Amino acid sequence: MRQRITLAATAGSLALTGHTLVNLHLLRTPPTMPAPNDQVSVLLPLRNEAHRVEPALRALLAALDHCGNNIELLVLDDESTDNTADLVRRMTGDDSRVTLIGGAPRPLGWLGKPWACHQLTAGADPASTVLVFVDADVVVAPHALAATVNQLRHTGLDLVSPYPRQIAVTVTERLIQPLLQWSWLTTLPLRRAEKSRRPSLAAANGQLLAIDAATYRRAGGHAAVRGEVLDDLALLRAVKAVGGTGGVTDGTQLATCRMYDGWPALREGYTKSLWSAFGSPAGAAGTVAGLSFLYVWPALAALAGSPVGALGYASGVAGRALVARRTGGRVWPDSLAHPASVLLLGWLTALSWRGRRRGTLSWKGRPLT
Repeated sequence: MRQRITLAATAGSLALTGHTLVNLHLLRTPPTMPAPNDQVSVLLPLRNEAHRVEPALRALLAALDHCGNNIELLVLDDESTDNTADLVRRMTGDDSRVTLIGGAPRPLGWLGKPWACHQLTAGADPASTVLVFVDADVVVAPHALAATVNQLRHTGLDLVSPYPRQIAVTVTERLIQPLLQWSWLTTLPLRRAEKSRRPSLAAANGQLLAIDAATYRRAGGHAAVRGEVLDDLALLRAVKAVGGTGGVTDGTQLATCRMYDGWPALREGYTKSLWSAFGSPAGAAGTVAGLSFLYVWPALAALAGSPVGALGYASGVAGRALVARRTGGRVWPDSLAHPASVLLLGWLTALSWRGRRRGTLSWKGRPLT
């Protein structure tokens, strides 16, 4: 029986690694084209980001120069208690392309990030045809904004989110952060997912996200996702619900992002959101169990001397390594620890659901209720 289980797990791992190869071939990369003709609003929400926003803001100001004259940058100070607003004023000076908005108190029923994005879009130029959302921990390349808008228009999609290269420094970051790109490149049929309305076939990343402004309004904007922890994913689903299309693309050469600087920040960040990623406790348990079956069981079997288990373990490592090489991640020795990554993800998921049930989850000083 154990040998049959190992064989089944190895077969599944091999199949998914084959699917990864297909997706790496299909993965859209940003086109090299002149500055877009669209009127573009770049939207940057900030809350207590004075300690890290300077590189991101400096990069955005440089990237504006590659987009012609039809572009603006709106920065929202979301009730910061540090000197975020003063830093923005000092860095932007009298640049007419930049507008700093003071955030209003959050209404009942809204989470912080959707409310911040809603205020930014309300303040954007009504003539803007493309909205580009950027997070404070993202550092864009000089051509990133132009390439992102051009990709949106070149593909004919209504929403694109070029996935930035994820910077992982500490051991726990290196275990968890590479799973972001690996997960959708391994499990998601990319071309089908762009058009499918099935919620399970949706992937988006709000770190860098461009959306057609008319489609955004038709989908209800961030008001339609006001209570969603994973507002980027929810926004894509809202777009698809009104007949739109969209998904993730390759942003490796467009931007970098270090989401969390060490274990405490990583644990807090994933704990506040993982419960929302799988739909239900049963969905979360099923996903973790499935990943453990495919990528942990073969490794354990290999340690027990099973050649089939060794093949399954090697398949998982190969899939992880292929994604890392394509997305600018660390290939070795990190890929060898893929089973440990899956186990740590499972523990974080359980921690997230425990916090959800106890009502103890919060983010940036605000309860997630």
